[in-house]
Amino acid sequence: MNMNIGRDRRLAHPHGHKQAGSTWRFAIAGLCSSLVGLGLARFAYTPLIPALIAAKWFSPSDVVYLGAANLAGYLAGALLARPIAARINAAWALRAMMVLATLSCFACSTPVSFLWFFAWRFLAGLSGGVIMVLAASTVLPHTSPAKRGIVGGVIFAGVGLGIAASGTLVPLLLRQGLQESWYGLGVLSGLLTLISWTSWPKETGAAASAYAPHHPHHHRQSYAVRALLLEYGLNACALVPHMVFIVDFVARGLGQGISAGSQYWVFYGLGAIVGPLMTGHLADRAGFGPALRVSFLVQAIAVFLPAISTTPVFLIVSSLIIGGFTPGIVPLVLGRIHELLPHSVEQQRAAWGHATTSFALFQAAAAYGFSWLFERSGGHDYLLLFRLGGAAVTLGLAIDLVMALTVNRKHRDDTGLRNH
Repeated sequence: MNMNIGRDRRLAHPHGHKQAGSTWRFAIAGLCSSLVGLGLARFAYTPLIPALIAAKWFSPSDVVYLGAANLAGYLAGALLARPIAARINAAWALRAMMVLATLSCFACSTPVSFLWFFAWRFLAGLSGGVIMVLAASTVLPHTSPAKRGIVGGVIFAGVGLGIAASGTLVPLLLRQGLQESWYGLGVLSGLLTLISWTSWPKETGAAASAYAPHHPHHHRQSYAVRALLLEYGLNACALVPHMVFIVDFVARGLGQGISAGSQYWVFYGLGAIVGPLMTGHLADRAGFGPALRVSFLVQAIAVFLPAISTTPVFLIVSSLIIGGFTPGIVPLVLGRIHELLPHSVEQQRAAWGHATTSFALFQAAAAYGFSWLFERSGGHDYLLLFRLGGAAVTLGLAIDLVMALTVNRKHRDDTGLRNH
């Protein structure tokens, strides 16, 4: 066992202090990639929707389908990430996806046709899905176990920065015009791509081969890993009510207007900036398993809050917390995978790819399912959505607690057998 630990440390730091000094450079590259591929390519589209409709580029129904194209692309990216990395290695795949996301911004600056826009929104989603799978799994093997929580938090803070930018930068760009807004997003994405270009870790042939397909028995996952994939999917469902409906809930459901609703999106964005850093720090202090259970409990309370009271304090707290966990849950799940599969980079990367796919599937299903239920209610029953979201993450917590009790019982039984 001690020999394995020593080997893992040498793999994580093959050049000692020099490699440790590069960790933060790698983390910043990861942050840039998540900001471009997820923050800007996905969340910056939301505040552009009213402008797209007002400029008569697309009808309201078309805009919904274009949003769905991004979700579909994200799922495709999660599925294709490992095959792409196996062919051109992860660092070059990440560079290519950042370039693709940048091009999608410039391509969307002109409404050539619905199909043109749909294709580029799909490709923008695909770039985000690939980046979500590859960025952290490329950086974390070069990070010491004691810092994996905070480094993962830095990487996914880019998502939070993108959410914040969607509520601040995009309205400023829109003052110059809709076409200029897309140009601005493209220029920013291009700059971040250039900044991170040479900062990715160099992968050895052995590291790159971890993305290549292997025999099925190499990927058999424990019940704990399978349960984690389900929990992550349920957590995705819990995020949907705030991500999709919170602004509309305040603006129309509570009759407070669009400006008031937008203020809660700002709180959501503020939470998203600090969320990954806080959850990563918590995981480094308490361990990823306990931190994950605490996160499920806190999210359950926060999602239920609007259904309990619609006073401003409750709504602000709810928006801040769920905004924080939108990217903040990611380093926790990724770190938990590393805990459950400590000795195989190949299995870690495969499991993380499956986790991202699970998240994308559940999120898309919840987005469409909740929208359907909301429409069936006559467009009035927002509270049902928050209750369903809270129930989903509560179920995730229950599954995790059952798995933890099962593992502890098995450990005690094994210890008792050895003692006898």
